[in-house]
Amino acid sequence: MPPKNDGGGEKTPRRSKRRKVKSFFRRWKSISLRHTWLNPLLICLLVGSLYLINPSPANPVSAALFLSYPLPRAPDADPTAPTMYGKGRRDFAFVAFYTVLLSFTREFLMQRLLRPLAIRFHIPSRAKQSRFMEQLYTAIYFAVFGPLGLYVMSLTPVWYFNTRAFYEGFPHRELLGIFKAYYLLQAAYWSQQMIVLLLMLEKPRKDFRELVGHHVITLALIYLSYRFHFTYMGLAVYITHDISDFFLASSKTLNYLSSPLVGPYFGLFILVWTYLRHHINLHILYSILTEYSTIGPFELNWETEQYKCRLAQWITFALLACLQAVNLFWLGLIIKIAVRFVTSKEAVDERSEEEDEGELSKGEREEGVAVEEDEGDVAANANGRPKATANGKSSANGPTVLLNGEPVGDEMPMDAAVEGPIRQRRKK
Repeated sequence: MPPKNDGGGEKTPRRSKRRKVKSFFRRWKSISLRHTWLNPLLICLLVGSLYLINPSPANPVSAALFLSYPLPRAPDADPTAPTMYGKGRRDFAFVAFYTVLLSFTREFLMQRLLRPLAIRFHIPSRAKQSRFMEQLYTAIYFAVFGPLGLYVMSLTPVWYFNTRAFYEGFPHRELLGIFKAYYLLQAAYWSQQMIVLLLMLEKPRKDFRELVGHHVITLALIYLSYRFHFTYMGLAVYITHDISDFFLASSKTLNYLSSPLVGPYFGLFILVWTYLRHHINLHILYSILTEYSTIGPFELNWETEQYKCRLAQWITFALLACLQAVNLFWLGLIIKIAVRFVTSKEAVDERSEEEDEGELSKGEREEGVAVEEDEGDVAANANGRPKATANGKSSANGPTVLLNGEPVGDEMPMDAAVEGPIRQRRKK
């Protein structure tokens, strides 16, 4: 006789499907943590595919890929003049998409290009490799956007940090295409940096609270300056920080490489930082107290979008003063590093170098767990002995350090390979 169907037979296939679904998501999580650029890439490809269904401005997805609100030319306008753009809510879609795209470029470059460079340059620990990758990526970004900002400034009356132009002809509701793209891409970059900070994708430094405060102030300034037409002032502030950030990141990169140029380059960085972040920005703050109310209109009129008034003046001054306070805090740390370098020839970052180099960021710890789940607990060499892990210790159950899914080093761990040269440099 056939067995009776008491309902229990239906649970087995359902449980099997649940297991498959759980197994799929577990594997996807493991892959995503090992290749953090994958999900942002898939999102970008999805948005691009949706646009290709109807590649025209009528497609709502076009707002994420291209600038919105082009303004029609006047009948008597010069046909060779560049197209001007307005502002609106569709700009949020542009910023959101390029925040994802910058997330992809950051993670892809760091995993596929910068980590191999770190290994090739014999940077000893995973923690220092991560710091090297972060700083080199930052230097690459600002090496592009620093000169781009100067070029955009040269197309406006603001050149060269002409503070009167902030207020003349206000409100500045129309922007050149390259100006608008530059401004919104910068907004996307800082949004992406805030995500990195909040998700602990980078190991928190000693100045974590100041860094969070800096990012909050920066995003507030970006939104308010764009919404209320203070983009000329925002452009100047962008440039002062972008160029100084390039010299900061490249100086740290040279330090991780133990370059002989560290000393003179660090001196150049201090000069650039002091000039741009303090001299120029204090000049901008002074102009808010003096020129803001005396040049151009000074009233609040929502209908004509005239926002240059007393309230906006004090909000602008307060936010930029807070940003200046954070920069002064960092200047104090820079001076400490300079004094230490002059006295002991050691350029040590006050924020991070004294911390335990064995600690990793949250993202790296999760990556290690994912590797352990996916690859197994034991890494054995050709002789069947436990393989050394990234910290130089033999481990029978620790996760193998992987580079894009492959173990790092075939015969010895990274730390052991460079331990001798590092000690020799320290003795010198």
